[in-house]
Amino acid sequence: MKTIYTSFSEAIQNINDGSTIMVGGFGLVGIPENLILALVESNVKHLTVISNNCGVDDWGLGLLLKNKQIDKMIGSYVGENKEFERQVLAGELEVELNPQGTLAERIRAGGAGIPAFYTPAGVGTPIADGKEVRIFDGKEYVMETALKADFSLVRATKGDTHGNLVFNKTARNFNPMMAAAAKVTIAEVEELVEAGSIDPDHVHTPGIYVQGLIEGKQEKKIERLTLRQEA
Repeated sequence: MKTIYTSFSEAIQNINDGSTIMVGGFGLVGIPENLILALVESNVKHLTVISNNCGVDDWGLGLLLKNKQIDKMIGSYVGENKEFERQVLAGELEVELNPQGTLAERIRAGGAGIPAFYTPAGVGTPIADGKEVRIFDGKEYVMETALKADFSLVRATKGDTHGNLVFNKTARNFNPMMAAAAKVTIAEVEELVEAGSIDPDHVHTPGIYVQGLIEGKQEKKIERLTLRQEA
């Protein structure tokens, strides 16, 4: 049995000032929005956040940003967050941008115990500044180091009491690899079921990577609504 939390504030109570956290999802899709809201209410400060992007101005990680709770952001996409842009230009926020595939592999490597790897992405650009570059088969590759965190906050469509998780479609972009790359992983699940209820062949993240779970419903906001024009 894993720890099953009954409140989101309880689930994030051990995240302290200065923690490094990974937050799953992509844009507003597959994000642990209730755990993020609990972090906002906790007013924990000086966070280093590893996530693909930083939400939007009024939702997701954008709320932490607006509340000045993030000191450093490691991601791949600035998005349409005006506050993100303002803080970067004002020197209020440290940002480390990665090619998206590099970010994903750095997180995966952290979970797999691989300290570093070589990739052609970023060679000859500022991305490679200060990093080791080697030649393999006549091609240049830059060395990137793995990413790990104190906590990972992930979102799953279903989880069982042993911590096994199932993700829905694009929520699998970053959530599974982040679940493996932190000391403590807390999963926000839409449906919590008893152990044995999930077909083992359908498990995306084994329970060995998960320390706690909490069931919660989401608003599931849309970042940018696009509608087809009727003829």
